[in-house]
Amino acid sequence: MTDKTYTPAKVWQWNSENGGKFANINRPISGATSEKPLAHGKHPFQLYSLATPNGVKVTIMLEELLERGIKGAEYDAYLVNIMEGDQFGSGFVDVNPNSKIPALVDNSTGDNTPIFESGAILMHLAEKFDAFLPTESIARAKCLSWLFWQVGSGPFLGGGFGHFYAYAPEKFEYPIERFTMEVKRQLDVLDKHLANNQFMCGDDYTIADMAIWPWYGVLVQGGLYEAAEFLDVKSYKNLVRWADQIAERPAVKRGIKVNKSWGELDEQLHERHDASDFELKTQDKVEQS
Repeated sequence: MTDKTYTPAKVWQWNSENGGKFANINRPISGATSEKPLAHGKHPFQLYSLATPNGVKVTIMLEELLERGIKGAEYDAYLVNIMEGDQFGSGFVDVNPNSKIPALVDNSTGDNTPIFESGAILMHLAEKFDAFLPTESIARAKCLSWLFWQVGSGPFLGGGFGHFYAYAPEKFEYPIERFTMEVKRQLDVLDKHLANNQFMCGDDYTIADMAIWPWYGVLVQGGLYEAAEFLDVKSYKNLVRWADQIAERPAVKRGIKVNKSWGELDEQLHERHDASDFELKTQDKVEQS
């Protein structure tokens, strides 16, 4: 806790020194800061991303489609280093004017359709390939409710709890307590729902699971913000069961490696252009060659 007080100015002025770990990449305006065209590969989908929870949603989906034998879901994945400002390059801004990962270009449409926001990308792919999203209206509505629950809840976990617990330049009691209470409520919502459901939408694994797992599944497995003990995640037994079950899926194991540039070298696949890259081009293999 700190005894500092803050009184907002009548008109806010940007101070680039505020903001903690990500201060150097945050700014109050949009648009490109440099001319930097995007690379393009040969596959139907071009993904520009980073292995954050939102980025992992999409790589898991693409790998799950390929796991089903849907060859039309082949993709090239290019690393967007947000700490170096790649998201403000002109090419990336053309795909996503909001300068956030992930961003996808669908070349199969004939007009190189840009799609941004992870939830929108998941829906686009699910509808395009008729996979991982129920078609019956009531089941579909329930599934989309959980998808958009994550989209609405995620900022409390990431920009709220995660920022003040792990990344803010100082520890402040009020925001940590405020966002911890909300995250604990979210974990309880999921735990109670999963007490009577194998997956988020019943017996079927869907894009709702793919959206929620990289945030809340990884959290209860101890891999997000190093906050597992603080949040007492082991007490959410149904959520832990679900998280562990999804973590064992082959497509999930592959998806979490794509566009990753930290951690163990054999878990990093900076770019992905072929299924064989998981065996031949992880960072440990690259550095040995």
